[in-house]
Amino acid sequence: MRAVSWAGPGRLAHEVVPIPRIVDGEVLVQVAHAGICGSDLAILKGEHARARPGVRLGHEFAGTVAASSAEGAPAVGTRVAVRPLIACADRAAVPPGRAYTPPPPGESCRACVSGNPHVCRSLGLYGVDEPGGLAEYVAVRADAVHPLRPEVAPELAALAEPLAVAVHAVSRSGLTGGENVAVFGGGPIGLLTALVARRRGAGSVVIVEPNAWRRGVAERFGFPVLEADADVPARIRAGTSGDGADIVFDSAGHPAVARQMTEAARIQGTIVIVGVHKTPPAVDLRTVNFAEHRLVGARVYARADFAAAVDLIEDDALGLAELPLRTFPLDEVDGAFSAAAAGEGSVKVLIAPIPEGAE
Repeated sequence: MRAVSWAGPGRLAHEVVPIPRIVDGEVLVQVAHAGICGSDLAILKGEHARARPGVRLGHEFAGTVAASSAEGAPAVGTRVAVRPLIACADRAAVPPGRAYTPPPPGESCRACVSGNPHVCRSLGLYGVDEPGGLAEYVAVRADAVHPLRPEVAPELAALAEPLAVAVHAVSRSGLTGGENVAVFGGGPIGLLTALVARRRGAGSVVIVEPNAWRRGVAERFGFPVLEADADVPARIRAGTSGDGADIVFDSAGHPAVARQMTEAARIQGTIVIVGVHKTPPAVDLRTVNFAEHRLVGARVYARADFAAAVDLIEDDALGLAELPLRTFPLDEVDGAFSAAAAGEGSVKVLIAPIPEGAE
């Protein structure tokens, strides 16, 4: 099969490698589409802490079950989205022959033991720690695949992973309905977070985004937008009777947002950190103290969040078919990464490893 791996800073390697042989408890997924994420761009630059040269990238992917050696797994031919997390509880269950090392017996971390493997102390991912979706086929744990109805457009199936991030962020916020929401960052995660918040009953949702093209996309989805500048907190307060937003989502992971989010949130409001900051930012903890803000972290997603994301896609609840997407074949992966880095022209760049008509 054809595959693409990371060969070091700024370099991707095209390979022809054997189709993976699945072991007990795994399924073989023929990849239909794989999305490029900001973390993939960081890996390409050599800025990811765990990724090592030679890894096959792509943790946002979906496709079709091509083979199975797991009892109760979806049947061959089933369309699936892949939940790419690898917790230490998963490592302990993986048979010999895979690269990741299981924890010593009885030493699963507290998060996994308490039923929260998405915040596992040694959390890994397909596409970072194990081969990912930039390949025609991927071997994954059977419990990592989520079936989708066959009528779901294959490119939308690949959005399940980033959508699950948004679902988890909104769940962590405690949104119950009627709240004024501000989302900093109008990229894929920010826009999806805004869509989920609106779907779950937010009274208003405003998106703050510096990029004019992304602001235009948000407007087409019916969101009021603010250009990112020093006056954003004041404008958010002005639009909420002087109070500030009930819930603020930092979906940008940018130092400028870290400085503004406490000013944008109302007294006793909630701030949810969704974007991953590359370095620890300066945060006005005195305002958090005086305003009694609730500062909440949100890391990836729980299994239930991923299942909820699949349901939203199957039910066409968010109008995701209107998202501007761009798909590249696997042999044009360098162009795909360049398009993703540009941040304009598409909300999400996808790669289709199998040539059209060759399934």
